[in-house]
Amino acid sequence: MARIFIDGEAGTTGLGIRQRIEALPESYGFELLSIDPALRKDAEARRALLAQADIAILCLPDDAARETVALAEGLNVRILDASTAHRIADGWVYGLPELDEDQGALIRGATHVANPGCYPTGAIALLRPLVRAGLVPADHSISINAVSGYSGAGRSAIEAHERDGGPAFFLYGLTLEHKHLPEIQHYSGLTRQPVFVPSVGHFPQGMIVSIPLHLADLPGHPTPRDLEATLEKAYRGCDHVRVLPSEPKLLADALANTDNMELRVHGNAQGEKVVLTARLDNLGKGASGAAIQNLLLMLGL
Repeated sequence: MARIFIDGEAGTTGLGIRQRIEALPESYGFELLSIDPALRKDAEARRALLAQADIAILCLPDDAARETVALAEGLNVRILDASTAHRIADGWVYGLPELDEDQGALIRGATHVANPGCYPTGAIALLRPLVRAGLVPADHSISINAVSGYSGAGRSAIEAHERDGGPAFFLYGLTLEHKHLPEIQHYSGLTRQPVFVPSVGHFPQGMIVSIPLHLADLPGHPTPRDLEATLEKAYRGCDHVRVLPSEPKLLADALANTDNMELRVHGNAQGEKVVLTARLDNLGKGASGAAIQNLLLMLGL
């Protein structure tokens, strides 16, 4: 029986992970360890639970996640961190199993796994295969636009949206220094930081990440089909990522309450320009669903 401690289980991601674990077949044999809410900031109580756990899943702010990792020092517990704190840190395996052919094996054997961010999951999935294939130069000027459901925007935003008259739509991160940028750049293989413009819409769950490209600016002037074929090759056989034909309209919340992601290449009739899109649930493949995928890999299930 694998003992799982979710540090921060009362938050949106933690609740989603707990619900998914409880929905798994009993044959998986998980035992969930919980801390008394009154002791959730008590270092001694948290270390005692870490000592009992086989895997600790951290659903915490970055600084608190770093504190928990320090508390776990010397204990025989593996860490799956859903915060931003360790995604490009030395000694941590990036928890996107579809990143490379051997990424699942790396996750399976890792003691420290960093769960990806929701926006980076879509952006990296689109860009990395194209950069590695040489279709998009690593120093190319890239703009990334994205819209997420409000469930990923924090407690105050959730409360505002769930009241009548909540904001219909807003851009944020307009200092152009969003905390997901280092992760996107690093795992996409870009040498030049992209411009990233995130936004939140008045719907609970769902996400679309979109990247426009002028094909005449790319080496060899690839066609939309060239890009699509490269993505198809990269994700052939993946359970949770599919490359699908272009559609004239995409609804951002169509994959809400699923753990899947859809990638598309939308080109104009002349084949001169495209928009790459990734659609996913910001709480599914973008957070809790990804954590469960990593948890099962870490346990060899």
